[in-house]
Amino acid sequence: MQIYNGFKTHINSPTFLYTLAFICYFYKKNMSNIREFEPVDFYNIDDLLTEEQKLIRNSIRDFVSKEISPNIEKWFEENHFPLEIVKKMGETGIFGPNVSQKYGGGDLDFISYGLIMQELERGDSGMRSAASVQSSLVMFPIEAYGSEEQKNKYLPKLASGEILGCFGLTEPDYGSNPGGMISRLEDKGDHYLLNGSKMWISNSPKADIAVVWAKDENKRIKGVIVEKDMEGFSAPKTDGKLSLRSSLTGELVFDNVKVPKENVLPNKDGLGAPLGCLDKARYGISWGAIGVAMDCYDAAKKYSLERKQFDKPIGSFQLIQKKLAEMLTEITKAQLLCWKLGKLMDEGKATTAQISLAKRNNVEIALKIAREARQIHGGMGITNDYPMMRHMMNLESVITYEGTHDIHLLILGHEITGIQAFS
Repeated sequence: MQIYNGFKTHINSPTFLYTLAFICYFYKKNMSNIREFEPVDFYNIDDLLTEEQKLIRNSIRDFVSKEISPNIEKWFEENHFPLEIVKKMGETGIFGPNVSQKYGGGDLDFISYGLIMQELERGDSGMRSAASVQSSLVMFPIEAYGSEEQKNKYLPKLASGEILGCFGLTEPDYGSNPGGMISRLEDKGDHYLLNGSKMWISNSPKADIAVVWAKDENKRIKGVIVEKDMEGFSAPKTDGKLSLRSSLTGELVFDNVKVPKENVLPNKDGLGAPLGCLDKARYGISWGAIGVAMDCYDAAKKYSLERKQFDKPIGSFQLIQKKLAEMLTEITKAQLLCWKLGKLMDEGKATTAQISLAKRNNVEIALKIAREARQIHGGMGITNDYPMMRHMMNLESVITYEGTHDIHLLILGHEITGIQAFS
């Protein structure tokens, strides 16, 4: 069922708003068996949002509560990515919210995109990762750097969830130093020959296309679209993960893959091209981390009022109240940070360093809140009756990918001092 088909026409349409309100009501009527999430908004930040932004947020919140939350612990425990969720996300309008309606996207603002990522990650980081890769790392470069033929061929199918995409930048020996990549494109006249490998690639084992970055004979980084049925291309799954277990992770291996020249992204090359994609993804992560923090805080607050020790709720004890107060403070700060960053993104003024600050700060506070919430739950906190341990394990990946925690410090250090510390 398409929750907000109006995004693909005109978001300000009264018909769209009434339809969306009705569907929100429909979902709520059918969620009586699902634990209800209590939103966190201590500073009335909703007052800063438009009615459309709130409707989008609430629609995705209902989608997560209905489609993800009742199943996520099972998916996580079984290390299972439900491929059917891709089509549902597409029908809901989750993919490519910032992409032009001309190509099947939502043409939404960046605050709306952030709110979508917030609600998805409240459900699970793996679910947000799948959507973030599809939107920011696959659809964005095709729209921003691709030809008109590439946009028309791939974007509508990616937006609808008909096909799944992945992004190939990280290599076995080149993570924080992507410019050192050794994957190569060799010009063969009417095609390129692609050789090399990528690893830690979300969505890759089931992806239909991959946006891959490799160096040509002049050592210039180029982006190419590789399709899964191209001879010599394989995407083995990464097993043994203890984090992001509901997300697909794998490698990309290229053994003399013939890539047609029409599959090269023509409008931007160099390291700045993939880094521009990472900025968009990191922005979404900064919002997603708030979703995790809110989910853990909500669970801890409710548990502290229900669980009794010494004949009274543990929420009456000073140390528990201290933990909850600190959680609420950090969530509120993160919400304000992301709202302002979203305004800068919409104005085209956000810098890489500003995005790094938000990603680093918000993932760090989310991880701390998850750990404190686990402690409030005591022994029960390590079971899958509550979400904290799953969130904690997921965040150990989130704090590393799209730029490690420490690399973001160095990005900020460079911004402050003008001195590059990692080159």
